[in-house]
Amino acid sequence: MKTLLKKLIPSFIFSWYHFLLVFLGALIYDFPSKKLVVIGVTGTNGKSTVVHLITEILEQALTQDQGKIASLSSIKFKIGKKEWPNMLKMTMPGRFKLQKFLRDAIKAGCKYAILEITSEGIKQRRHKFIDFNGAVFTNLTREHLEAHKGFENYKKAKGKLFKALKKSKKKDKFVVVNIDDKYGEHFAKLAGPASRQGGTIKKYTYGIKNKKAKIQPDKIDLQISLPGEFNIYNSLAAACVSLSQGVKINKILRTLKSIKEISGRMEMVMKKPFVVYVDYAHTPDALEKVYKTIRASEFMDRNSKTVCVLGSCGGGRDKWKRPEMGKIAVKHCDEIILTNEDPYNEDPISILKDIEAGFEEIRRSKIEVRKIIDRREAIYQALTSAQKNDVVIITGKGSEPWICVEKDRKIPWDDRKVVREEFKKIYGK
Repeated sequence: MKTLLKKLIPSFIFSWYHFLLVFLGALIYDFPSKKLVVIGVTGTNGKSTVVHLITEILEQALTQDQGKIASLSSIKFKIGKKEWPNMLKMTMPGRFKLQKFLRDAIKAGCKYAILEITSEGIKQRRHKFIDFNGAVFTNLTREHLEAHKGFENYKKAKGKLFKALKKSKKKDKFVVVNIDDKYGEHFAKLAGPASRQGGTIKKYTYGIKNKKAKIQPDKIDLQISLPGEFNIYNSLAAACVSLSQGVKINKILRTLKSIKEISGRMEMVMKKPFVVYVDYAHTPDALEKVYKTIRASEFMDRNSKTVCVLGSCGGGRDKWKRPEMGKIAVKHCDEIILTNEDPYNEDPISILKDIEAGFEEIRRSKIEVRKIIDRREAIYQALTSAQKNDVVIITGKGSEPWICVEKDRKIPWDDRKVVREEFKKIYGK
């Protein structure tokens, strides 16, 4: 019914519908963002991790009388010491929930609200009536092309966060930009010089390769425990935000080094007799980075094999990326098990066929490929296939609590829990 209405009703009516709901939410909860330091984090990949890192650093840096931290991401919600998993299957809460979250943060004595800002949330105007103090850009690759009707519209949606920052009436605003990304300068310019009413905007740039970056790993002697080059970028973004808030660099570096793991993001579920990773990677760019990081890790030697469990989202979402993910899997995996992810109303078998379209080189390789629609069975088969010193990589869901299927049904799920349950069936421990 919802899909039919979207086809019949012009998009501008939906746009104003969302605008009205957001305005009412802000009005009912007395425009709470005015009383908080609000920082929005956007980009294609790394948003949730950056939100988590910023939250950790600020919590370590603030004394009790300086206020608490609230944060919101695809992983979890947090207000002070209270935290709970994001069970909504959407990152930015809609309707009145986001404004209520901000009001609850004020009631709990929070000074900061760190928010993951998505293109879909912006499209539905959920960022409206939020006075931002800072905006962070992580990176931009192809994603949500069907929803936004092309990459340029997707890029424009992301850019609206930076335009909102420019219009914000907060003082001493800042923007943090990954200058290694080819779109970094574009987003930095969108914030632009602020009007007199809007105050000044300070710009922080970070990167590994671009020497123009103000913050680089060697300049600040960055050392982290999280794996992968992408987590160096995420850590630099968090460091920039923290520096903008007056946190001392030594405190930032100590906190970043102390963080060993983030829920569902390159999370090592088990280490023996073989390694099992669970990761949220659901874009070609993120998937390739995960595979490359694991291939270069200490757990891999020339006798190790990678057993990869992956799928792709349904509901007509970004069909273009399915064969691309197939190509990447063929390039990096020794065994591939294709399985269900979130089929929504699509036929799961047709989704897997789309991924298989990227297996052009499969005939010239020795890679074993299996299709197992049941995700639990797919994980079970991956665990039985793995031998000592191998690495099992399960991607697409991370710490997500549901599998979304037809007729808007949600099946309770947790890849990490399923790994442990199936391992116990096989090995009895």
